[in-house]
Amino acid sequence: VQLVESGGGLVHPGGSLRLSCAASGIDLDYYNIAWFRQAPGKGREGVSCISSSDGSTYVADSVKGRFTISSDNAKNTVYLQMNSLNPEDTAVYYCAAALRVGILAWSAIGEYDYWGQGTQVTVSP
Repeated sequence: VQLVESGGGLVHPGGSLRLSCAASGIDLDYYNIAWFRQAPGKGREGVSCISSSDGSTYVADSVKGRFTISSDNAKNTVYLQMNSLNPEDTAVYYCAAALRVGILAWSAIGEYDYWGQGTQVTVSP
């Protein structure tokens, strides 16, 4: 199983980025995919999740209205569209896959079976 993130980079405040998580070895028709992030000196936090069962999405309050998760199962890829970025969004962003995850536990790190290596997002003037 491999999850490969891409699309990170340096962006100015107010800018946008789209992250991609390409999965191999698993079928996204059956796996829930989440994005997490970890800023320097901080713990890893859940950003957003998309359910394999019905496509429902969950978003952390800190990014609600700015970030959107989506999935292209034909490409076995999940995306995170990030708009109105600010310096507090600077972090390494990871995607993770879980065969089963409870709605209330979507942001719990321990719920996920597989993780990518991460992609750096830096928001700076």
